[in-house]
Amino acid sequence: MLEGNRVSPISVRGFAVASATAVTAVGSVVGVASGSTAQTNDAEATAAETTLLADIPAGQQAQVQTESLSAQADVQAIAADASAKKDAEEAARKAAAQSAIEKKEAAEKAEKAAKEAKEREEAETKASRSSADFPVQSSYTVAQIQAMARQMVPADQFQCFSNIVDHESSWNYQAVNPSSGAYGLFQALPGSKMSSVGADWQTNPATQITWGLNYMNSRYDSPCGAWSFWQANHWY
Repeated sequence: MLEGNRVSPISVRGFAVASATAVTAVGSVVGVASGSTAQTNDAEATAAETTLLADIPAGQQAQVQTESLSAQADVQAIAADASAKKDAEEAARKAAAQSAIEKKEAAEKAEKAAKEAKEREEAETKASRSSADFPVQSSYTVAQIQAMARQMVPADQFQCFSNIVDHESSWNYQAVNPSSGAYGLFQALPGSKMSSVGADWQTNPATQITWGLNYMNSRYDSPCGAWSFWQANHWY
């Protein structure tokens, strides 16, 4: 050692090697974080390390290299902590997004279930209505017959039901086909088959509606199923 605060050449060189190596590691970490390769700084630091290390006596090289590796380990630990924090934040973001999606899906399923339950309730209420629920009249207008049908046919099936009646009888419950004798709203052939629902099938449109709805449901699963068949064949 020299007098005062002077440092020996070996110590200076050792510090330089450790510093150069640490700079190399830091440059690499910063380069990764910023998206650059920092190739120039890495090359310069590596060259300096190689030159200075060769100039240090063999007995001192192990200590200098240990210090260099320790500095690198510190830098790598910092980088690992930063990477772990970033990964944790990304995982939390994905978990929050997935949770939001699941909650939305659950809400949509609950809404759909509630809607289906309401529709089933309405359908059951309408299905429980019969011709006996409507007062008997001497005659009925088209508007009155359609009002009856709306109370007996499920809402999502009414348009299909109406389409068939429009084509078959134009909502005339006393319509008769002069050639075949088919009768009523649905042109049942023979018309007497509607007596399975009520003896007043000739004069009561509610009785005919009940029969027609039962027929469509049993043969085509629904009025819309019957309407699809009618469109393809022009009969049902």
